[in-house]
Amino acid sequence: MAKKQLDAIIKLQIQAGKATPAPPVGPALGQHGVNIMDFCKAYNDLTKDKGNVVIPVEIYVFKDKSFELKLKTPPVSVLIKNTLKIKSGSPRPNTKFVGTLTQQQVDEIVETKMQDLNAASHEAACRIVEGSARSMGVRIR
Repeated sequence: MAKKQLDAIIKLQIQAGKATPAPPVGPALGQHGVNIMDFCKAYNDLTKDKGNVVIPVEIYVFKDKSFELKLKTPPVSVLIKNTLKIKSGSPRPNTKFVGTLTQQQVDEIVETKMQDLNAASHEAACRIVEGSARSMGVRIR
């Protein structure tokens, strides 16, 4: 049996377990002819146990309008905000600080995010996370 022919790859960031046909999901999938309700049910079933966090998803749409989902790990900024229990980063990152991450917390975020980071080593991944934290106005201890 031959492989299905790929038509498009759609990347979205949706709250876990809360996909609805409303924008951004509906318009993004509708223009490729994907059944939006089938996607919403599949995504919500896959992410219902992930809590109240944003889960990025890659949707591979095939020529026959079928699709496959590939879930990613939450964005680093979301993991930092959840770790520090803050609502958002600083409006002025290098002058107003909103929190402090310990090296142990950075390591925990790297453990969670490592599979999706473009880093060859644990140290490089830590530097990526620390850079994101600094740009949010979070100190690293």
